[in-house]
Amino acid sequence: MKEIKAYVHASRIADVIAGLKGSTVWGDPNHDEHNLAVYVVKGSLVPLDDAERHYSLELGEEIINEYKVELHCHDDDVPALVDVIRRTARTGSAVAGWIYVMDIASAEPIR
Repeated sequence: MKEIKAYVHASRIADVIAGLKGSTVWGDPNHDEHNLAVYVVKGSLVPLDDAERHYSLELGEEIINEYKVELHCHDDDVPALVDVIRRTARTGSAVAGWIYVMDIASAEPIR
């Protein structure tokens, strides 16, 4: 299993979630062990406009509120899911976010 983490602009998060849930990989009954979590985080992506720009007194820096997407999936689903995130998170900026893929040693359902 793999864990995919992505950091994307707030203006793109709805399209990223819709793209993931609408993908053929997500709907495949043989690969139904996806778990999607979304968090608002303070990050350092380049702001798309002044409305995204904030100054954090706690951090002493300019930040934006960006979204962190986490999901786990089968190894062979990674290319398709990363492609969905890459396509739907684009903003036209040179760097619109980041996608990370990590190995999961174990994943156990809570029953």
